[in-house]
Amino acid sequence: MTKHPMATHLHQDAPKTDDEQKSGNYNIFRDSLLRYCGYANEVGESFRYQYPKFVAPSYALAFGYCLADSISAGYQELSVNEDGGNEGSSNKHDTRSKETRAAIAMFDTLLWQSLASVAIPGGVINTIVRATRFTVARTAGLPLAVTTWAPTVMGLGSIPFIIHPIDECVDFALDNSTRKFLEC
Repeated sequence: MTKHPMATHLHQDAPKTDDEQKSGNYNIFRDSLLRYCGYANEVGESFRYQYPKFVAPSYALAFGYCLADSISAGYQELSVNEDGGNEGSSNKHDTRSKETRAAIAMFDTLLWQSLASVAIPGGVINTIVRATRFTVARTAGLPLAVTTWAPTVMGLGSIPFIIHPIDECVDFALDNSTRKFLEC
């Protein structure tokens, strides 16, 4: 993954150790089971045809996670001492005020999370579920359980395979667009 200085959103695959948590590098939104709230809408999209009333709440939960992570990134940036110490990820050579850096960190995190955790994966899962539903509906002789649940299983099963490629694409897109503008 990109190690861009403004990319405060990057997820770690391995959980943090107790030493890492004590050193201030621990982020509850990225380093705990709470991070899976960002994937709630993918689960909602997978179950869209069985439980359509759960789709909107799944998006609300995922966007709530994105907003909370964004606020956390801004708070972390505000927590940086003027000498660059403490918990934040501030660049020591950045001459902008703490408030400006915090606003940029919040914007960057919210944009990244909205694209990489909600909008793009939700659309991809929706497309996979719709295509599977279309296919099984036109395949003669399948049991009712298969035609009912195959789209959901395909949607849920694809989640682990789409996460990292989407994250990398969003990193690339933001590194070559908004982050270049915000570095000025």
